[in-house]
Amino acid sequence: MIEKRRPVLTYVVLSIFLLLVITPFLWMILGSIKTQGELLRVPPTWWPEEPTLDNFRRLFERPFARYFTNSTVVAVVVTAGNLLMSSMFGYALAHLRFPGKRILFATVLACLMIPGLVTFIPQYVLVVNMGLANTIPALILPFLVQPFSVFLMRQFFLGIPRELQEAGRLDGVGEIAIFFRIYMPLAVPAFATLGILTFLGSWNNFLWPLVVSSSESTYTLPVALALISTGQNETDYGLLLAGATLIVAPILVVFLFFQRHFIQGIAATGIK
Repeated sequence: MIEKRRPVLTYVVLSIFLLLVITPFLWMILGSIKTQGELLRVPPTWWPEEPTLDNFRRLFERPFARYFTNSTVVAVVVTAGNLLMSSMFGYALAHLRFPGKRILFATVLACLMIPGLVTFIPQYVLVVNMGLANTIPALILPFLVQPFSVFLMRQFFLGIPRELQEAGRLDGVGEIAIFFRIYMPLAVPAFATLGILTFLGSWNNFLWPLVVSSSESTYTLPVALALISTGQNETDYGLLLAGATLIVAPILVVFLFFQRHFIQGIAATGIK
């Protein structure tokens, strides 16, 4: 009897946690079609009494397409750069032999332990001295290769037998061809994991674009939404929730599309 109750109890507990997770998203979506007065009402209402799309209309009266394009370009380029260069770096640390390999890997681990805020000011000074302030490249270059991405790909490639590399060499295939023809097709789960994590981090990045960008032409979605929804006297919560709904949508699409590979990559690389 106890054994029969365990699955039911498990489903009940999981349902409760699922409800706790999706409640903020439901509140965000429902709030995006409420009026400002209803959003500020005490006690708050759950269902909109007078649903309206005015918040989205006011949002698109701004140069929203430009903000969306900036965020998309930055996130896609940063993700592509990490997938390519971090995977090549990780492959070299996992299967190639060269002088200074251990020191290089120790440097990667050390960079993982350093908080990002510690390098924030040096990165900003470097970007300004290069004349890249308030440009799209300034939003991309500091994140094009990240220590975590290198470590993740190295751990995955360590799980691929070295015999595949040796077999390629016996067939007269060069190291670059071995990487692209043999190892990259096997790394799809790791690529999906790294791609989702990198895209998510870049898409939601707020502090660095806020400091580097000084004009609307380089604003990303999080920065633009924070600035246009905050007035002198109060925050426009309807506009904020409408923008947040549109920001979350691409992330959900990317995750749903790659979730199977994402779970495989997590299991294969041993991330806890």
